[in-house]
Amino acid sequence: MTHSDIPTPPGARSSAAAGTVIGLDIGGTKTRGVRFEDGAPVADESVGSANVQNVTPEEAARNLAELFARIGGGSVDQVYAGAGGIDTDDDAAALAALIAPHVPGAKITVVHDSRLLLAAGGASTGVAVIAGTGSAAWGKNSRGQEARAGGWGYLLGDEGSGYWLGREAVRHSLRRMNQGLQPDDLTWALLDSCGVDHPNKLIALFHSPDTGRRFWAQRARLVVEAADAGHIPSRALIDQAGRDLAGLAEQTVRQLGIEGPVILGSGLGMNVPRLQAAFRGALAAAGITDVRVLQQEPVFGVLQLVAEQD
Repeated sequence: MTHSDIPTPPGARSSAAAGTVIGLDIGGTKTRGVRFEDGAPVADESVGSANVQNVTPEEAARNLAELFARIGGGSVDQVYAGAGGIDTDDDAAALAALIAPHVPGAKITVVHDSRLLLAAGGASTGVAVIAGTGSAAWGKNSRGQEARAGGWGYLLGDEGSGYWLGREAVRHSLRRMNQGLQPDDLTWALLDSCGVDHPNKLIALFHSPDTGRRFWAQRARLVVEAADAGHIPSRALIDQAGRDLAGLAEQTVRQLGIEGPVILGSGLGMNVPRLQAAFRGALAAAGITDVRVLQQEPVFGVLQLVAEQD
């Protein structure tokens, strides 16, 4: 994307950071990088995931090399990266080591990607909820205390995420098969998307090394499309996803002793109205009413986070 093609998103702080800053949003499916010159976005590119919880370190390194080849490395003052699975200093250091060769001498900061989301929502305190390939909630109060809920990865959690919806679509289809029922609209869409002709074949495909977290997370769109078309079980899954995500948010709000705001973001969170409605409804029932849906991509929260460092 060329300089003239990049709009400054609503709420982006164009004067937040002097010099050259690169913001990275490293998700389970893709890595987005934005190069800012004196607070203005001048390059914006996406490549495959560089999250080593989802790809090998070698693939992560290749994807980062491709990204920096597109947005430029070299003379950079600071790189601020948000990624899923950054739970320890060692996690952050491992990712920083992959970034460092492309930006010699730059200050590199690595945080959990939920921090980008909260900042992109224009809040310095509150709770951010990620609803993308995976799911997690993170928040901070005015005393600087932090809290998290979820973010355990797809084997232990990720309720309400794209992966969860994709897996539940498979389970729905297998249950119908066990009950002797014919494939319904969701199952037919799933079979067609996966290139198989019978629900029984989904079992081997699900456990195959040729598919993985990203593959099944990408099947979430089939559930959303079926729900939009009136498929009752798909609607129930979307509603459950919204409630599960609200549960993560409520846990975090209670730990911090705050009332909000709660900001919902990432692919599912920003783009599925039914999920948003279930999320808002569950939180309202818990007495939490300051609930917002993110209006700009999380990577643009980097400018606020850099400014907060100063």
